[in-house]
Amino acid sequence: MTPTRRDFLRTSFCGFGSLAFLSLLEEERLRASQIDPLAPRPPHRANPKAKAVIFLYMAGGPSHMDTFDPKPLLNRLSGQPRPAEFGGARYQFIQPDARLLGSARRFARHGQSGIEVSDLFPHLARCVDDIAVLRSCHGDMVVHSAAQYELFTGRTVPGSPSMGSWLVYGLGSESRTLPGYVVMADPHGAVEAGQPMYMHGFLPAVYQPTMFRHGPRPVRNLDLPEGVSLAGRRETLRLINDLNQANLPADDEELAARIRTYELAFRMQTEAPQVFDLTAESRQTLELYGIGSEPTDDYGRRCLLARRLVENGVRIVVAVSGGGPGNLQWDAHDNIDENHPRMARQVDRPIAGLLTDLKRRGLLDSTLVIWGGEFGRSPEAQGGRGRDHHNLAFTTWMAGGGIKGGQVVGKTDAIGMRIVEEPIHFRDLHTTILHQLGLEQDRLSYLHLGRQERLTQVHGRVIEKIV
Repeated sequence: MTPTRRDFLRTSFCGFGSLAFLSLLEEERLRASQIDPLAPRPPHRANPKAKAVIFLYMAGGPSHMDTFDPKPLLNRLSGQPRPAEFGGARYQFIQPDARLLGSARRFARHGQSGIEVSDLFPHLARCVDDIAVLRSCHGDMVVHSAAQYELFTGRTVPGSPSMGSWLVYGLGSESRTLPGYVVMADPHGAVEAGQPMYMHGFLPAVYQPTMFRHGPRPVRNLDLPEGVSLAGRRETLRLINDLNQANLPADDEELAARIRTYELAFRMQTEAPQVFDLTAESRQTLELYGIGSEPTDDYGRRCLLARRLVENGVRIVVAVSGGGPGNLQWDAHDNIDENHPRMARQVDRPIAGLLTDLKRRGLLDSTLVIWGGEFGRSPEAQGGRGRDHHNLAFTTWMAGGGIKGGQVVGKTDAIGMRIVEEPIHFRDLHTTILHQLGLEQDRLSYLHLGRQERLTQVHGRVIEKIV
């Protein structure tokens, strides 16, 4: 049958319509690519208590019964087998004939609240009325890597987004010149789970962390190269961005994230160098953090930089204490009375300085500070003087960001073996962090492989006593 003119016009119209539709889709994609995924977004609930988070991560697992959870009975039973009424536990290295190990630490009550703190933290003890001590935390895993993944991502295997990436995904960043999510690792090296525990997982790559170096220059090349003007650098960046945008596939999240990284690097060069210049701080402030003396200089610098970062709109900062081989972490397998005092001396003064500085600047009310590791330590001795990993009970603390300080929540048994009151799982910590930032665990989700994923995986509960 010979096509008529009507057939020709109808076929042509449909073809032109398809072309027009494709053109509209392309324009929409280009417009969407210009929307900043890191732009600040309102939380789910009005008037959140916190705007930023500083996580003081004690890698390796500090001992609860040597820090914030005194156990007089453990001291009296030291050197004896564990009484059967306390039950058993799954350990990596504890031998069947292991004996209980008492604590050499001395505890005293501090502040108006009278919270007991060990002599490992004489500076931090002065801030105890601002701290909520959570003595009944627990997790599912007894090995470092899996426990670290659970602490940071809510899962025990790699590949899921860290809580830092979730927070920036949900709230964006209040800074245009600094990253929204910063990790400051320990100078001795990585921990067992490595960089994946901090990463964005299945979220778009733009929500990945920025890893800062240790030392006086945590970010290299902040100064413009010699002979390069600001206008010249801006033109170079504009050309690179135009070329990248012209060839940017709609689904290439990695390239899109790299483009935004170039843009952020330019803004950091031109607008943010003063944030990293700690010499602008008073001598009194530097001494408050222990900067300029050992062994506090490194962690003091990172704590002070954390304050300066959240002060300038960064959403979450992780400052890691411990890295590299086990004894350079809080991983006291061999000799806890050598390991813990050494590690505590590095962080006690800087952490107390951070809390004091945030409070006097009016930032503690809006900054949630968290301290803790991936698990605690065993009440039984490993090799006579050390303690093994212990995930059944350990201590974390929170301060600022609407947290009611000066209280202890939860309780462990008389030797620190098991929780006897108000168990707090990692997912409860995550839910409480989200709550203080105005986020709901169900609404902060991302469709991945046909399933709406979230940080807490299954329902966590808000720790009501501290909020």
